[in-house]
Amino acid sequence: MPVPKRKRSKQRQNKRMANKGLKPAVIVACQTCQSPLLPHQVCKECGYYKGMKVIRTKADRFHERSEKFRAQQEKANTMSASEAASETK
Repeated sequence: MPVPKRKRSKQRQNKRMANKGLKPAVIVACQTCQSPLLPHQVCKECGYYKGMKVIRTKADRFHERSEKFRAQQEKANTMSASEAASETK
């Protein structure tokens, strides 16, 4: 197997590695909500990717829970109203 004859100098090594620098991150705007995000990533604000809903967001879960809670409250109110009406008879 071939073996290097001499050690590579630090200067030569650094010249070779000089082109491996970090590139600045590209940031784009979401198509639906215009929030900043990296390209080819799902938006964490609205849950959309290329115009399609992909994930449930925290806001979606909050709205679902509040609707469920409201429905339970309405059900309890109607039940208490019917109980009150039956007691008066």
